[in-house]
Amino acid sequence: MSLTSLRKKPISISYVIDPRFPGGTSSAVAHELRAISRMDILISVFCISSEMFRGKEIAPPLIEALDDIQVTPIWDPPVIAADVVLLHNPSFLKFNKVFSPTILATDLFVVTHENFLRPGGAEAFDITHCLSLIDRKALAVQKALAPISAYNRQTVMLWKGENQRVSHWSVLELDWFNICDFEHSNPIKRPSDRRGRHSRSGHEKFPPLEVMDLCFPDSAKANIILGADKFIDRKLQRQHWEMIPFRGISAAEFFEKIDFHVYYTASTWRESFGRVLAEALGSGKLAISDPETASVYQGGVVGAKPSEVASLILFYIDNPKEYVAQVRRAQNLLVKFSSKKFRKQFEFVAKISSLELK
Repeated sequence: MSLTSLRKKPISISYVIDPRFPGGTSSAVAHELRAISRMDILISVFCISSEMFRGKEIAPPLIEALDDIQVTPIWDPPVIAADVVLLHNPSFLKFNKVFSPTILATDLFVVTHENFLRPGGAEAFDITHCLSLIDRKALAVQKALAPISAYNRQTVMLWKGENQRVSHWSVLELDWFNICDFEHSNPIKRPSDRRGRHSRSGHEKFPPLEVMDLCFPDSAKANIILGADKFIDRKLQRQHWEMIPFRGISAAEFFEKIDFHVYYTASTWRESFGRVLAEALGSGKLAISDPETASVYQGGVVGAKPSEVASLILFYIDNPKEYVAQVRRAQNLLVKFSSKKFRKQFEFVAKISSLELK
């Protein structure tokens, strides 16, 4: 008889995160918390005051999720002890000299929200430093990295192959994907040339200005740039763009204004999941991005070069049935990122680790 078969109470899970991430990390963790809360699990959430952000303003999606599941977050604890500890996005430690809490766990999973390598092969951040800070303060039977997509996994495995100092960290075989349980809106039957993009305002999230001009021309009926803080701050003149600060309007309001979500980033950056693309698909919009980012959605997002965007949009405007069919296919593919699938996957991970879910 195994020790886990003698368990009489639910397993405990502690989430460890800097909750001030403004973008996809906080939204992903928020959806995950809601999903896990429906299982027979004891949940705690610990917030780390890293050097990456200032103040203690928790990102709105996390505030809402914590309120929904009635969990009070604890800031900067001296000890974090649980059966499973889930540390999300280790990059928040890249400016830290120390990681203060001591972690005691059966299983420690570090969810790699950011790619370990940039396009071209350069290291995205000082990964060894971040993992070492965690490693030195963590006592666990298993320490594992949890990639969030196939592309993200590729960068993790390539980096790990070149860094033997972290060979004791295993890599989960299943993707710790973003949960995308969005209420699906019907695609418009006759799309028009209404384009937009939505992201936080970080420089890596935007392509060069010439690519922006190519993707959002004055010939378009609408060009909505949500998260355009840097353009607004520098007083960029584009009369044919509606530039809105990050969180200046809700995502729902933004998607009401567009029919095509056109999303490219800096050439030195690539999304590990591209959660905003899933949001666009759920909202009934056709999404276009670079082929590598689009590959996460296995045909749900149209992969193309920026120079091909104009002809693609014209094709779907001229063939509205194809537009509707593409959006419907995409929404059907989002099922693989459901809460239900995540819970089943989590049960499997627990069974192959040191734990057993009842």
